[in-house]
Amino acid sequence: MKKTLLFCLLLCTTILVAQEKMVTKTGKVTFEASVPSFEEVKAKNEGVTFVLNPKTGEVASLALMKGFRFKIALMEEHFNENYIESDKYPKATFKGKIENFDVKTLSATAKEYTIKGKLELHGKAKDVVAIAKIRKTDAGIEILSTFTVNASDFDIKIPSVVKNKVSNTINITSEFTVK
Repeated sequence: MKKTLLFCLLLCTTILVAQEKMVTKTGKVTFEASVPSFEEVKAKNEGVTFVLNPKTGEVASLALMKGFRFKIALMEEHFNENYIESDKYPKATFKGKIENFDVKTLSATAKEYTIKGKLELHGKAKDVVAIAKIRKTDAGIEILSTFTVNASDFDIKIPSVVKNKVSNTINITSEFTVK
């Protein structure tokens, strides 16, 4: 009887702790480093993990670099081997906080928030500020954000042969629905 009661209490505690955070493992992150008049340099990863603590507004995200898909397989190969060095730096992480976040004020109409945090990529970390549109949907809380970074800030070298075909400025968009 004591073991059963202990097991039930442990299970209830685990469930309560788990409910404090909202998660998705199917978030989408897209980046683009295209230059006008040249081939599109764009990729999407649809298996990004994102966690939101609705009480504090703290967020965390993890993207595996080999999860990014390009239209052209050769670009994907160059991205993983020459630019990002995915075997050496297999993931990108972001940890931050949504400023002035209050889950109780969310509605079906998106409201703009500022997310500040640290992006770690290619072995380097950089402070990032992103504008996010956040709203409540039937599927959960939807968070759409955009921001830019420079490849050079993360010591990502763009070879001189393609320097005028690939932008140093990378536009990043993300789409997460957490529940």
